Amino acid sequence: MLTVSALKRLHIVVSFELADGECIALQGPSGVGKSLLLRAIADLDPNEGSVELDGVSRETMPAPVWRRQVTYVAAEPGWWADTVQEHFTDWDLATPLVDQLGLPASCGTWPIRRLSTGEKQRLGLVRALLLHSRVLLLDEPTSALDAASTASVEALVAERVSAGTSVLWSTHNSGQARRVGSRLFVMASGGHLEEHSL
Repeated sequence: MLTVSALKRLHIVVSFELADGECIALQGPSGVGKSLLLRAIADLDPNEGSVELDGVSRETMPAPVWRRQVTYVAAEPGWWADTVQEHFTDWDLATPLVDQLGLPASCGTWPIRRLSTGEKQRLGLVRALLLHSRVLLLDEPTSALDAASTASVEALVAERVSAGTSVLWSTHNSGQARRVGSRLFVMASGGHLEEHSL
């Protein structure tokens, strides 16, 4: 159980609980603060309030340890080496997931500059999934994908949810929110969350 209590970052102030094996869809207009919220939960940006995982406060552990358990997946993942597989500690472990997302195993040798935005999104998700985090904070993970690739991402994340992973999934697509979420949060311009029916 992820428990967020009076989390404050700039204009955002939110409290909610995310159960094990639950996916909450997060919607709201562009610029309202959805990414700010996800980054704050992952402790990537300064924030106030309390965030706990199974009653254990994130303040009790080093930030990198927290982020391995509560992992933020950016809409545009970062890359720091020349080829795809240099971003993975074990490419062989990554290839089944890469295949599931419709990319060839040979893409490990591809230079990063060759990748499309959608390929980067899928490979960034694979990087995160290999951490086996307790909580995934997905920031529009399919915004650059076609319908088939979107479906493969949704199916893969659904597998993780059914295995107990908790997911907070930001999306502008109402159809996707209904497909992936068991609950829907809408962020209003004032920076608070309202629960809506799916």
